[in-house]
Amino acid sequence: MCSPFDTLDFPRPTREALALRFGQVSTLLDQANVPDAARLFDTIRRDYESWAALVDLRFAQDTTSPHARAERDYADALTPYVTAHEVTLKRRLLEYPDPMAVAQVVTPHTLELWRTDITTFDPRITDALEEEARLSGEYTALLAGARVRIGGQEVNLSGLAPYAESTDRAVRHEAEQVRWAFFAHNAPRLDSLFDQMVKLRHGMARTLGYDSYIPLAYRRMRRVDYGPADVARFRADVLEHVVPLVHDILRQRCETMGWEVLYSWDEPLIDPMGNPRPAGGDALLMERAQTMFDRMGGDLGRFYRQMRDGGYLDLVNRAGKAGGGFCTSFPTIGMPFIFANFNGTQHDINVFTHEMGHAYQNWKSRGLPAVDLLWPTMDAAEINSMALEFLTWPHIDLMVEAGQGARFRQMHLISSLSFLPYGVCVDHFQHEIYASPDMTPAERNAMWRRLEQRYMPWRNYGGLPHPESGGRWQAQGHIYRSPFYYIDYALALCCAMQFWIRSRTDAAGAMQAYVDLCAQGGAQPFTRLIRSAGLHSPFQPGTLADVVRTARDILNA
Repeated sequence: MCSPFDTLDFPRPTREALALRFGQVSTLLDQANVPDAARLFDTIRRDYESWAALVDLRFAQDTTSPHARAERDYADALTPYVTAHEVTLKRRLLEYPDPMAVAQVVTPHTLELWRTDITTFDPRITDALEEEARLSGEYTALLAGARVRIGGQEVNLSGLAPYAESTDRAVRHEAEQVRWAFFAHNAPRLDSLFDQMVKLRHGMARTLGYDSYIPLAYRRMRRVDYGPADVARFRADVLEHVVPLVHDILRQRCETMGWEVLYSWDEPLIDPMGNPRPAGGDALLMERAQTMFDRMGGDLGRFYRQMRDGGYLDLVNRAGKAGGGFCTSFPTIGMPFIFANFNGTQHDINVFTHEMGHAYQNWKSRGLPAVDLLWPTMDAAEINSMALEFLTWPHIDLMVEAGQGARFRQMHLISSLSFLPYGVCVDHFQHEIYASPDMTPAERNAMWRRLEQRYMPWRNYGGLPHPESGGRWQAQGHIYRSPFYYIDYALALCCAMQFWIRSRTDAAGAMQAYVDLCAQGGAQPFTRLIRSAGLHSPFQPGTLADVVRTARDILNA
């Protein structure tokens, strides 16, 4: 049984202590003791990552805490120093005179990842990395501190969700107005933050010998088996196959609702009867989730019970808490943690099942021999999360209000399809931004608006000035904090929906393939993990078209 979360307290590392421990690895290599050197190197990294993950989590749980912010700043300053030591030792192991001795201890894929890692760092960019992390924290704190008034209540941005999905069109409109009023008010600061980030990243890339940040970003994401050209072809597939289907769905919704025009604040209302809601609050959902995971078989229920009993869940929305949801982990103890902001909408179910997919994968692969393998690259990691969203469908009636299971499943399918055009729009935007890092804020907004009109031609902001002028992208945290991550959701969704299609005729087989994929963790790169699970690559011609054809047939049934 794992230690309760509230008892976790990893030692706070110092530069001096880390230098001593990394020096011990070098000494072992000098003595030709590769096995012990590799094991100690892995242990040090697990220790550091566990501490850093807890620091980041505590800051996300309360961005207003001076102590949490100070610890986050300390970690931000320390991490480039640790990276420098890690890169030095990775180089030594990669250049070791007896490569077979290293290969016997470290998997070939780990070495492949390290060959990528050593091209992403140089001591000359240490200060820039620290500043990049500081700016990311500033963005997080700015959005977490948002307080807006609606319906006589003061809420944060996550708390706007119930209003944004209201069956009352005027309430939805008001929710959009107050949301974008916040971003309009903070636009100068948001533009300044992003401008600094873009120039920092471009400068780091140039220092490392790249023409732009784009190839460096792909290497930082550890993408070893595909590149920008593959992603561009996938975006073109979304434009060809998904955009027309989503446009048709929205036209039909407009007719059903009797609207002459579909505005941006109408899009979140996916179900004409009102979006299905959770069966209750977080306590009831957590209890029902136990039944759901127990029914799905295997060890999923046992794992969830450990998380729940150990306090490895933080799901309640509150003031000062960072927005969004994520899963982190503590590799020294082999336990993940789920962070979310429940707000009483269907999003609670989606984000919970999504993050549980990440958590289950990390737990299943906790025994893999190297810290580099505990998570796959994020493109593959998002398959684990999104696939579980679909695999819970047969039991989802437990999680929604009585009689709303079928409506929830349809809504989830429609929202998944609708996400793809937005997901590739974010990715395309970032490629354009980092290809031209000297764009002004106005030019960036104009670029976003042009791409938005290409991938989401139905989008009508009804005169809301900030998004209508192209500022919608400022609300997407990944663009600031995790550049080039967002396409991973779209690629993974194409794969996750293949699990869903398989589960319709072979539920047990689909679930077993999913469990096997989770257990592999990051033992292989993205495209090889896909093949091992019997899935078709989203880069393969026809894959997305086949998935969309099945979805269209089911929606029209």
